[in-house]
Amino acid sequence: MKRLFGTDGIRGIAGQSPLDRPTVRRFGAAVAAVLTRATGRTARVVLGRDTRESGPWLRDEVAAGLAVHGAEAVDAGIITTPGLARATSKGRFDGGVMISASHNPFQDNGLKVFGADGTKLPDDLEKEIEDGILDPAAVAPPGGMVAVREDGALLRDYVRFLEGAIPAGRLSGVGVLLDCANGSAAGIAPEVFRFLGARVEVIGASPDGRNINLRCGSLHLEELLAATREGGFDIGIAFDGDADRCLAVDRNGRTVDGDHILYLGARALKREGRLRGDTVVSTVMSNLWLELKLREEGIRLLRASVGDKYVYERMVAEDAALGGEQSGHIIFRERAKTGDGILTGLLLLDFLRNEDRSLEEILDSLVPFPQVLVNVAVREKPDLLRHPVIGPAISRVEAALNGRGRVLLRYSGTEPLARVMVEGADEARVRRDAEELAEVIRRELGV
Repeated sequence: MKRLFGTDGIRGIAGQSPLDRPTVRRFGAAVAAVLTRATGRTARVVLGRDTRESGPWLRDEVAAGLAVHGAEAVDAGIITTPGLARATSKGRFDGGVMISASHNPFQDNGLKVFGADGTKLPDDLEKEIEDGILDPAAVAPPGGMVAVREDGALLRDYVRFLEGAIPAGRLSGVGVLLDCANGSAAGIAPEVFRFLGARVEVIGASPDGRNINLRCGSLHLEELLAATREGGFDIGIAFDGDADRCLAVDRNGRTVDGDHILYLGARALKREGRLRGDTVVSTVMSNLWLELKLREEGIRLLRASVGDKYVYERMVAEDAALGGEQSGHIIFRERAKTGDGILTGLLLLDFLRNEDRSLEEILDSLVPFPQVLVNVAVREKPDLLRHPVIGPAISRVEAALNGRGRVLLRYSGTEPLARVMVEGADEARVRRDAEELAEVIRRELGV
């Protein structure tokens, strides 16, 4: 079982364990050791970061650790996570490290590791890196500045890729309000959307190192909702701090989440004959409405564990072209190997131009099942289904739903929390069931 890596890398408060300087240097050394063993040569590693003030010193500490094994570090600068993934695979690198805590506040940061193919490392290699960090015999590599070569061509290549995602001029006349979360998208997305013809205005595009995700971005849609509705825009699009996810809002101020984008994308790809196997992969968190509406379109929905790396693994196993998460990580496998918020926003607009109904009319026809999520702080994480008290309680709720809903209990990958989700047609019943299960867990495992 991994102790440092969660569902999306290592995260914490910058400057505190596990993101204190000595541990980050050990991380760099462990990454270099694992990549060197895997490739049989001295590793080349590309580093990227979002706009947090801690990004530059974390980059330097990772580079110092890499240098212990002679690994070369190349700096892609401020870039999105999918941009870093592309740089890793297209730049003849053996691995990549993205320094970002995604949607978290500026005090946090994180380390995401990519392999030479541009995908997040599988669990077994993350475990090897973790073992190297936690090895009692491991000594933190010495600090000090290590030369990191900057390569601006990596970002330019990523921008060209985005500009070629849809035909030039395709967005001509479309009014778009972008919320760049004061993060990685701020220096990229507005110009890409303008290049493709959109009339663009922007909020959340003045990063200062501390305002990333601060009352803006995909987790804070309030300003975007109001401004899109009041400003006469056709759509509002929001990214998170590292722009690997995308959510949108319509002209009426309604949220377009990842499930909606998967639905629109699946319809579009099927029309074009590009939805291989008529299959879409989502996670266990996707609402039941998506599964039922896709079934009406002759499309099957498969579910993976939460985390876009697990979605991608299931997509590869099933040879699926489309997958993603309700949170807005959407993977178009023909184009990328990880969620890309800017790419998703562009393709969403392209899909909508080929629909015979407006976005508002489409949303009117989609009625989500009430879904209640309750978090419970826990002191330990035993198997919930096999627990002598919690397991039977889950079975009782599932039996009462009688196929018209779902129960999902899982642990957070990064926090001491049990997440209780209940979904069904009757909102009052769903809420009551979720609270009852949460109370059972609280009594049995609560702190």
